[in-house]
Amino acid sequence: MLLKPNMKWLANQGIIHPMVTAEFSQTPNAFIVKFTVEEPVDCYRAAVQEDNGRSWEDSCVEIFLQNPANPAEYFNFETTSRGFVLAARGTGRENRQTLPLDMIAKIRRTGTAPSIQDDSVFWSMSIEIPADLFGIKKFEAPLRGNLYKCADLANTPHYLSAFPIETEKPDFHRPEFFQILE
Repeated sequence: MLLKPNMKWLANQGIIHPMVTAEFSQTPNAFIVKFTVEEPVDCYRAAVQEDNGRSWEDSCVEIFLQNPANPAEYFNFETTSRGFVLAARGTGRENRQTLPLDMIAKIRRTGTAPSIQDDSVFWSMSIEIPADLFGIKKFEAPLRGNLYKCADLANTPHYLSAFPIETEKPDFHRPEFFQILE
């Protein structure tokens, strides 16, 4: 699946965008996404150095998933190019509850170190999210959600998504635009 920029958003206009693909799969025990990223050097940033940090400010790939145990809420899993994760849950953008570090430690992250070639940075990240983070023993149906790429504090901020988000400005916290991931 190719992540695409919403060209109606001013932040995405007049720039060279990252090229991001995502492959996802689901087992009864885990939801897995492998992101492959090629981005212009100006789009790349790597400053976050801890889990539950401000991941969206760095080069970051994100998985937002509706909670199968409580469809009124969703989880966001935001992973930097260096493998640091911000994970939270809630019903909207405000009042999100970050997951404790012992729960975040259950999220398997496997990536390639960022490498620079010409004017591009190449990196990949696989994220495996276990079903028990949602308070369930196993996934029984395909999940609803969206996949994203951003870097709010890069020299060239950008915002890409797997499924379109019809808003005036970038806003990934919009579960009404989630789709079934299968």
